[in-house]
Amino acid sequence: MQRKKLINKLNLFYSLELNQVDLYTAQSQKVKDSYTSQAFERIAYIEQQHVDNIAEKIKELGARPSKLGDVISPIVGKLAGKVLSLSGLENILKVNILLEQKAMEDYQKLIESLNKDNQQQEELLKILKFNHIDEDLHTAWFLKRLAQLRSN
Repeated sequence: MQRKKLINKLNLFYSLELNQVDLYTAQSQKVKDSYTSQAFERIAYIEQQHVDNIAEKIKELGARPSKLGDVISPIVGKLAGKVLSLSGLENILKVNILLEQKAMEDYQKLIESLNKDNQQQEELLKILKFNHIDEDLHTAWFLKRLAQLRSN
């Protein structure tokens, strides 16, 4: 994959992860259930680690993280988190599951693309794989919490 294309892809992930940080932060502030609120706060923290790791890789490639992502993604994430919180916890969890599944698909595509190109990007691949695993764990937690709500 060409350097410029890789930077563009990483900037897309950077923007999406920034969005998720503010989405989950807003949800953590709006959800009344203490345990779920803390879980959203923790997930936002993990997503911030993704932002930081991706930003570092972009810098290592000689570029800067997207300024547009720095401005727009947090606004969209915060607004979406507040609006979505009005729809109830079950709907929040359903949307979060969809977002995490999309993130996993996107991470998997980039991982496969880098593997296919046989690029020596082991450190980047490790970061992308860890992020993918985190998204999978978030999805599993959301699914478990949704099942708990439905069984009550």
